[in-house]
Amino acid sequence: MASPAPLRWDRQMQQRLARGEESALGELYDRFASLVHHLANKIMDDPEAAEQITREVFGYIWENPDAFDAKHGSLRSWVAALTHRQAVNRLRQVAHGATRDREAVEAKVHAASTAARADYIVSSMPYPLRQALDLAYKGKRNYRQAAAELGVSEDEARRRLRLGLQLLSTAADDPERQL
Repeated sequence: MASPAPLRWDRQMQQRLARGEESALGELYDRFASLVHHLANKIMDDPEAAEQITREVFGYIWENPDAFDAKHGSLRSWVAALTHRQAVNRLRQVAHGATRDREAVEAKVHAASTAARADYIVSSMPYPLRQALDLAYKGKRNYRQAAAELGVSEDEARRRLRLGLQLLSTAADDPERQL
């Protein structure tokens, strides 16, 4: 079960930003700048563009702190969604200016969006699931080895891996096609 502390921090941060506390923006930047830059760079594959998007995202947050709604998720999720939207829009602009081939542009945007969604899903999933996936994929452990290393039963390790993979498989889903 999730702790209420992060939600309380999110609301307090939003209130501080709404009051115009520059220190709040600095604190928010320190906490989420690497996430924003990483997601933007993953989509754009251009560190300079990622830096510009990072500035734009935090500029938007500073100017629109009331746009965040805790009922729809955490502040981290909102920041990641803003970043994704801004980077995809920028990618579409860049790709459209470079080529008129609409299918190629959309394929590149779709691939970048899928990669960013997968990265976001992994970073947002509960720590036990992420830890099991890290052991399986980065550590090259099977479920038995993962279970032993995590100190859980083999059934629990399989459950965590299965659930983590199910969540990750949703990254390939195209949300626009589901509407």
